[in-house]
Amino acid sequence: MELEIKTPRVFLPLLTENLRYLGAHGGRGSGKSHFFAEHAIERALIGKFHLVCVREVQKTLDQSVKKLLETKIEEFGVGHLFDCQQARIIGPNGSLFIFQGMQDHTADSIKSLEGFDAAWIEEAQSLSQRSLDLLRPTIRKPGSQIWASWNPKAATDPIDVLLRSDDPPPGTVVVEVNWRDNPMFPDVLREEMEYDRGRDPDKYAHVWEGKYLQRSDSKVFKNWSIQEFDTDPHAVLRFGADWGFSVDPTTLVRCYITGRKLYIDYEAYRVGCEITDTPALFMSVLESEKWPITADSARPETISHMRKNGFPKIMSAVKGAKSLEDGVSWLQSFDIIVHPRCTHTIDELTHYSYKVDPLTDKVLPQLGDKDNHVIDALRYACEGARRAQNVSPIVQVRPVSMKVGW
Repeated sequence: MELEIKTPRVFLPLLTENLRYLGAHGGRGSGKSHFFAEHAIERALIGKFHLVCVREVQKTLDQSVKKLLETKIEEFGVGHLFDCQQARIIGPNGSLFIFQGMQDHTADSIKSLEGFDAAWIEEAQSLSQRSLDLLRPTIRKPGSQIWASWNPKAATDPIDVLLRSDDPPPGTVVVEVNWRDNPMFPDVLREEMEYDRGRDPDKYAHVWEGKYLQRSDSKVFKNWSIQEFDTDPHAVLRFGADWGFSVDPTTLVRCYITGRKLYIDYEAYRVGCEITDTPALFMSVLESEKWPITADSARPETISHMRKNGFPKIMSAVKGAKSLEDGVSWLQSFDIIVHPRCTHTIDELTHYSYKVDPLTDKVLPQLGDKDNHVIDALRYACEGARRAQNVSPIVQVRPVSMKVGW
């Protein structure tokens, strides 16, 4: 029999031959677990395949992926080839799926898994270093694999250190996948996602976009949301630019102010942008050549180049003592509304944080120096409005109490 499995394109690198580690990380509704469940069934139909599905803690089978595998077996119309028992699934060709909690294993008990073809770590962000150290050398059959699917929690989690570092083990392929990559993303989840996106950006970034979980007490910006909106045709557009090159990005952000609301509707962002390519990058932001752009003053040669190449109204930002702190404080006084297409702005507003004392773990009143390139551009864009607001008139009108008598 032939079975057609529709695999979203983002997962295709995981089907490369001779891999040892297959990883998929991202947010809810991305189809990570569905991919690995389908892959397991495919392997069982092709030949003898023994798979152990593990997680850190598994008190009942309801916490495992057993139900998902059973559902996929029925969807594929191959239920007659599998025997779904209470604690395991027996498949064709002598295949076997079992489900275990790593916390229950010892160095001796885990030896029972030595002959398995693959281990699938579900909710891998919760796997302890002890469990990972037990599992890796146990799954050692020639050609065996370790699969991992997870929604990242912290860069220091063992699975992230192993698979997402600059030096992962040989034979590792890891893909990032989110709801946009799932062609069958259900409407009910879309409604939940849209609700979180508009109401709780931090939750949205972690749950749906698969970003690392952030501690909220260190966040610089808590006054923002993600919303789709049409730009006010009468708005005074403000543009700000920050320069980068090898590691840091060159950025341009477009925004406008209405009352106490600051709308961000377009951005440009590129790492390694040559000075000769910067005009084209800026042209990707609508009307940027027509309006003044306030840019980081650290690169006067770049500003001069931009003036000669289509952006005659670009000017240097005015920097001074506490200009960073004052600019951030001013932005914090607004309700900031970000269009969903401004993904790098969303990333930075999510991650930009105050410094934390490494000894006491207390939040310090000092701004961090990362995840702030678009935010710097945003400060520059609003510089004129901020300075105009802070200027005191030369002559002040003061009330005078008068008593008039006849």
